[in-house]
Amino acid sequence: MSITAAKRIEAGGLNLKEFVVSINRVTKVVKGGKNLSFSVLVVVGDPGAHIVGFGTGKAKEISAAIKKGMEAAKKNLRKVNVLATTIQHTVLGKFGSGMVLLKPAPEGTGVIAGGPVRDVITAAGIPNVLTKSIGSHNPHNVVKATIAALEQLRDKKEVAELRGLEAGKVG
Repeated sequence: MSITAAKRIEAGGLNLKEFVVSINRVTKVVKGGKNLSFSVLVVVGDPGAHIVGFGTGKAKEISAAIKKGMEAAKKNLRKVNVLATTIQHTVLGKFGSGMVLLKPAPEGTGVIAGGPVRDVITAAGIPNVLTKSIGSHNPHNVVKATIAALEQLRDKKEVAELRGLEAGKVG
């Protein structure tokens, strides 16, 4: 399942927070020895506007790789439909062999998540949610599966339009 290209959101007026999910040291063996470089996975989001995105960056130095990852993530922002303090319904996001289950949680529960899922949920500004990561624990697959799950969340007005009903009749 691939991540769909959503409507482009400009990062200019947003209060973005960055989370470095993983840093991978990569070595390429060449004739003259070993070339060392870094690959970084970054998640950015505006918790107040419920916007989140991810990106990867590769460079010879960690700081340059993080900067490249940030720029890639700003080009990849998505709006997340949430209720006041949690998500509307249970969703299962899949990417590769990684799956992430997101469930609504009552007020005061907090974010019950680990590692990459926690970074994405925190960046999106969802204060109460239960999660379970199933299958692959590769951070890239887990982040993409979490984004795919968040994209499945629909607003009541949007569902009512799709069904041709009034917003009050959608349960």
